[in-house]
Amino acid sequence: MLLPTVALVLAMAGANRPAAQQPAAGVTDNSRPVLVRAARYLDVDKGVYVSPAVILVDSGRIAGINPKKVSPDYPVVDLGNLTLMPGLIDLHTHLTFENGPDWATEPVTSTTADRAINGVINGRKTLLAGFTTVRDVGSSGFADVALARGIASGGIPGPRVVPAGHAIGITGGHCDVTGFGPGVLELTPESGVADGVDAVVRAVRYQVKHGAKVIKVCATAGVFSFEGPVGAQQMTSEELRAVVEEASRHGLRVAAHAHGPEGMIAAAKAGVTSIEHGSLLTDEAVRTLKQQGTWYIPNLYLLDATDTLAMPPAIRAKFRTVRQGLVQSFGMALKGGLKIAFGTDAGVYPHGENAREFAVRVKRGMRPIEAIRGATTHAADVLGMSDRGVIGYGKFADLIGVAGDPMQDVATLEDVRWVMKDGIVYKGPVATTP
Repeated sequence: MLLPTVALVLAMAGANRPAAQQPAAGVTDNSRPVLVRAARYLDVDKGVYVSPAVILVDSGRIAGINPKKVSPDYPVVDLGNLTLMPGLIDLHTHLTFENGPDWATEPVTSTTADRAINGVINGRKTLLAGFTTVRDVGSSGFADVALARGIASGGIPGPRVVPAGHAIGITGGHCDVTGFGPGVLELTPESGVADGVDAVVRAVRYQVKHGAKVIKVCATAGVFSFEGPVGAQQMTSEELRAVVEEASRHGLRVAAHAHGPEGMIAAAKAGVTSIEHGSLLTDEAVRTLKQQGTWYIPNLYLLDATDTLAMPPAIRAKFRTVRQGLVQSFGMALKGGLKIAFGTDAGVYPHGENAREFAVRVKRGMRPIEAIRGATTHAADVLGMSDRGVIGYGKFADLIGVAGDPMQDVATLEDVRWVMKDGIVYKGPVATTP
């Protein structure tokens, strides 16, 4: 059951929406077969274009690809010279907030209802930017879980959300609320702050009980928090192993926020699925992540998108450390052959700008097709979800259309012209009946 306040917010968001927030005119369900035609589609696995592109969509799934015969009575979405691609996946978002000038006091001045409203607004921006699935790695009050349910019900537009609930970390660590006097917003294992094996297991179980579909831990200190050095390990190896073991019992994967090498190594050895940020890699950390098969999910665009002048001095100093280290770490990850997937940390900078991450990765040495795979096939592997990330028979009808050739100019993905999720068009041309 949703918290009453959150349920009310989502109900209000889904009722009497302005036309701009509705699915595209004329497409309000996915119950009728429809043909999507475009000049070409990108076979992400092979890294080649297939021309032309005729995709049969039925009941929210891809029911045919360039079929030899189709009914002349099917409605048609004609995308002309656009390039068709699978919907994009962002593995590191925070839909329920967006950093502003008062980010440091926001935890004690806002409510779960505020965060739910933020999620509705930011979810729509993210979907229209071409991201049809996101992993939301840390909210509060289970606003992200409520958002995921609201979107899944069809009540509000947004991407498919894989929610984490509360991120889990130590007292006074990056996942805690620090900087206030004693007694102000003191958190418990239920809200993600836990010390010791028994407490972190309790924290995991509580997130799972209330709808988390991934577990997020803070293995090290962070940037936007008032605690110790940005790379310092915070959770112990025993705590990290306990989280992974408990999450595994529930069939869930673990994402580990980690900047420093000790925390990355401990988290990888504990069995987490992915390292988030990974700003201060060392040769040993690279070897460990590769040996463990751990995914590496850096966030490069935010280095340029964040206003350092607006930061408190202590936060600015930590950000500079990360900025200096992350570019070098990304090069080490490429050279070391790490498995790299796509995440942005959207929320630290404005939502809807997620696709700007692609060009920064390519600028720093990644091939465009690998950058694209990071947000499609690789991201689906991180999630353990084989029903998305490619244009394939039986997959979700989560599709986008872009102009030009994204394998030559990956910045093309910053201007998505057409968006379909679950067989419903949310942006661009809609189906017409022959």
